[in-house]
Amino acid sequence: MELQQMRYVVAVAETLNFTRAAERCLVVQSALSHQISRLEQELGARLFERTSRRVRLTAAGEAFLPAARQCLEAAERAAAEVAAAVGEVRGRLAVGLIPTVTAVDIPTGLHAFRGRHPQVRIGLRVGASDDLVDQVRQGTLDVAFLGLPPTMRPQGVTARELARGRLVAVVAPDHPLAARSRVTLRELAAEPFVDLPAGTAGRAQTDLAFSAAGLVRDVAFEVTDAAYMPRLVGPGLAVAMLPAAYADRLTGVAAVEVADAPTRIETVVWSRSGLTPATAAFLDLLGIPATAPAA
Repeated sequence: MELQQMRYVVAVAETLNFTRAAERCLVVQSALSHQISRLEQELGARLFERTSRRVRLTAAGEAFLPAARQCLEAAERAAAEVAAAVGEVRGRLAVGLIPTVTAVDIPTGLHAFRGRHPQVRIGLRVGASDDLVDQVRQGTLDVAFLGLPPTMRPQGVTARELARGRLVAVVAPDHPLAARSRVTLRELAAEPFVDLPAGTAGRAQTDLAFSAAGLVRDVAFEVTDAAYMPRLVGPGLAVAMLPAAYADRLTGVAAVEVADAPTRIETVVWSRSGLTPATAAFLDLLGIPATAPAA
């Protein structure tokens, strides 16, 4: 069993197409197919079902894929560690973040990092805090920047608190509440809301605040990306609650302080198995201590 064979299997599993997988791996399709067939013979099981119309993983393939990815990641990490030992930073830096991160400037940090370490392959994924924690835990991401309510601690990863702040109400510029200097949750409860899907970490901080106050609100619109909320708030379709530092950057809406607003904690997480050289270098560039974390 060879690492190259594993790379071919992962490529086919991700593209579900032998031709595209071969193009990704910079090899002719016949060579890729031959190597996968050799691996299947060695394993004694078919990893893919192949027809003229589609390619899909078999049960054996589904079982093999996670281990293959782990082996490839371990090999890549070993090579990166050797490079770091001789003063070079190589390998992969896969970063995840939620759209409302304000404690650190990720784009500027990545720009500086790329200039210092051009041999590192950089990937960026924007998503929900819950999903990003899962991806760090699984090794798909190296580091992720989240926003969490104080009662929620990410499990299975190493975490460090970056900043905390309160949420504010975000309303249309001509909304009656826009002229107020401060509102309460009770006043907001009468308004239709736009928020993230129920059950997500980003939604929990607001749900918990209203619940603790004994209030019920109407979430009329659910969106999967907080960055889209202002698009619905601006025309007056709904109101929202967003981090104060993020709301200050928005245009076309008004931000109003909430007297009994919930708190949000911005947190950075990485694998419990430790930092890759590239991840350690990135956190160092951002000025984030990577030892003795306190979440």
